[in-house]
Amino acid sequence: MSTAIASPETDLAPLLDLVREDLVRSPGAVDVPRIVRVLRRQGRVLGAAATLELTARIRDHVDGLGPLQALVAPGVTDLLVNDDGTVWVDDRSGMHRTDLLLGPDEARDLAVRLATASGRRLDDAVPWADAHLPSGVRFHAVLPPLSPGGAILSLRLPASERLDLDDLERLGAIGPDVRRVLQAIIAARVPFLVTGGTGTGKSTLLAAMLREVPHGERIVVVEDVLELSVDHPHVVHLQSRHANSEGAGAVDLTALVRQSLRMRPDRVVLGECRGAEVRELLQALNTGHEGGCGTVHANAAADVPARLEALGALGGLDRGALAAQVSSALEVVIHLARRDGVRRLEEIALLHRDEEGMLRASTALSVRDGRLEEGPAAAALATRVTAAAQALEAVAPAPRRRPA
Repeated sequence: MSTAIASPETDLAPLLDLVREDLVRSPGAVDVPRIVRVLRRQGRVLGAAATLELTARIRDHVDGLGPLQALVAPGVTDLLVNDDGTVWVDDRSGMHRTDLLLGPDEARDLAVRLATASGRRLDDAVPWADAHLPSGVRFHAVLPPLSPGGAILSLRLPASERLDLDDLERLGAIGPDVRRVLQAIIAARVPFLVTGGTGTGKSTLLAAMLREVPHGERIVVVEDVLELSVDHPHVVHLQSRHANSEGAGAVDLTALVRQSLRMRPDRVVLGECRGAEVRELLQALNTGHEGGCGTVHANAAADVPARLEALGALGGLDRGALAAQVSSALEVVIHLARRDGVRRLEEIALLHRDEEGMLRASTALSVRDGRLEEGPAAAALATRVTAAAQALEAVAPAPRRRPA
């Protein structure tokens, strides 16, 4: 564990106050002329290099992430501030603590400023905020007394680059055989779910797969918070809206899924299924919108039916009704996991109804120690996609060729 050091940004507090006062009097960018003007009011003069550095630090506080800005780097997905002021980073090597330590006032001020920048209220009356910053950062904060110490901040950073299936193969998330399977799923317009725990790369894989969609198709993406960055020439996004401070103006995912069906979509994508909106998605996929997809949090592919049943219950669907809807609307589960800091595809399964009519997931392909192995549903998956592509022939061979 690293030894924590105090944030040097606390020395900027007096100057920050003066800069904010100057912005009120003269709105505009935080640039070198503004900083020079404020410094002169303090009777201070700095060299060119020092002024440029100071301007960048002030800009981070006014427009960026303040003391956390220096931690933003390629591969970093999350920045976390705990109630004791410690700061943690999640990157390609996993979660680890940094040397930065924020004071209680510094953490609270940062949380309130970020909430205000995203149009959210955060104070003693409303001590939590869930928002999306203009820079694309997903922001969540909790203030005391809900947190026993200081403010708790959770920042999910947008991907610094758009990864395709080539990149994921290079990074070891998928193998060449799995890549061909994923391409075949897209080509065959098979509806699917990408599942896994938090931070397993669900959105990254989904965006990479959607990049394979033919350019003549229109993709409509519905999300609670904009996270899917799809490199495709014909993609549009719909984002839900929270209620304002008076409790009015909310637009949820259920309403947006309904609206998406009137936008002539070839593929409807629900960024994350986590509530009653799964009912609308299933209805959409059952009314001629093939190739739809989304993500769901789940610990394993075998747990997806139970997860969908729980979500369906929120939408008024019992187990039987949910199984009937899913069996004709969703077919494939692509499950991801994170082991030792590495995100990998672990299993591809098929959803089906058992003899009692209940929803089940059967393994088609699984990755064990870097090897692709067949499961009971391998032949069914191959049959489903063969009409559109022959990519599965190498990874779904006859039973006599199965690995031991």
